[in-house]
Order: sequence, then structure tokens, then C-alpha cells
Amino acid sequence: MMSDQKNILREMSIDFAIAVSDVCEDIKGISPYINQLLRSSSSIGANIHEAKYAQSRADFINKLEIALKEASETEYWLELVYKKGKLPKEQYEHLKSFCGSIRRKLIASVTTAKANKNEQK
Repeated sequence: MMSDQKNILREMSIDFAIAVSDVCEDIKGISPYINQLLRSSSSIGANIHEAKYAQSRADFINKLEIALKEASETEYWLELVYKKGKLPKEQYEHLKSFCGSIRRKLIASVTTAKANKNEQK
């Protein structure tokens, strides 16, 4: 069920999780927020990867929707860390944009998967 687009999305999510991890290594004093940011950012890719081995179209869509929720949560934690003054504006804007790109691709993938599911009925 994974197309080349999904493989690109998977690679983007890995690169994003690494970028977030690299930034978080230097942030001190707000470890609960950083832990949440690390978890949600890495969960995006984990769910995209799980979608590759989905047991059904519905399971595939569910995994991508979870990844989408994790992307939204990641954007929240990025904003919180930025507003706490722990993330420079340039890094925040870069990571927010990167996450937004992943989120938009996930939305397109979910929309396509749902449309294909409805066509099969």
C-alpha cells in the first residue's frame, strides 16, 4: 500500500525527527516539554512506517491519521518551547515549516486513501 510518495513522506519524517532531536539536545530547563516534543516528532515517522504494514485499507488510513495528529501535537510543543524562549526564531520557523510540509503531505495521503477506499465499494 506504500507508494513512492509515502516513501518520500517516511524519509521526510525521519529527517524531521533527527532535526528536532538535534535541536532538543541543546535545550535545558524544560525537560517535560522537550520529552513531549521528542515523542510526538518521532511518532510521526513511526506511524507512517507502521502504515506500510497495515492489515487493511482502514488500518492504513488510521495509521496516517495518527501520524497527522502527532504532527499537529508537535507543532504545539514547538510553539510552546519557542514561546518559553528556548528556541531561536529561525530554528522555530524552520522546524514549523518542515512539520507543516509533512502535515500537508499526510493530509493529501489520507484524502487520497479515503477516496480510493470509497471507489472500491
